[in-house]
Amino acid sequence: MRLLMLLIIIIPAIEIGVLILSGRTIGAIATVLLIILTGVIGAWLAKQQGVETLRNAQQQMQYGQVPGVAIIDGLCILVGGLLLLTPGFITDTVGFLLLIPITRNKIKPLILTMIKKMIDKNQITIIR
Repeated sequence: MRLLMLLIIIIPAIEIGVLILSGRTIGAIATVLLIILTGVIGAWLAKQQGVETLRNAQQQMQYGQVPGVAIIDGLCILVGGLLLLTPGFITDTVGFLLLIPITRNKIKPLILTMIKKMIDKNQITIIR
């Protein structure tokens, strides 16, 4: 909870600083247009990746497999899309990293490790 509170305070403060610096460097209009452009590209990419992940999950279920990887992909795409809709360059960067399959595949093992640790500490319970 403390980490979440710090993130809620620190990330927006850093984003504001980066936006001010960007406005001074490339201009306010260019900064606003760049933020809008990343939002539009991010929404398109999130939709594309989301549909592909949904197809993969359906295909895995048709073959009687649990779509575990597809679920993690879906979570990454959801979080990445939300971050891209949030104005700011830092959140956009993290959002794109979660949406692009090559970088997402590098991040997924870290997420799985975090989930396993949370399960071991009984912070997450899986009901069968």
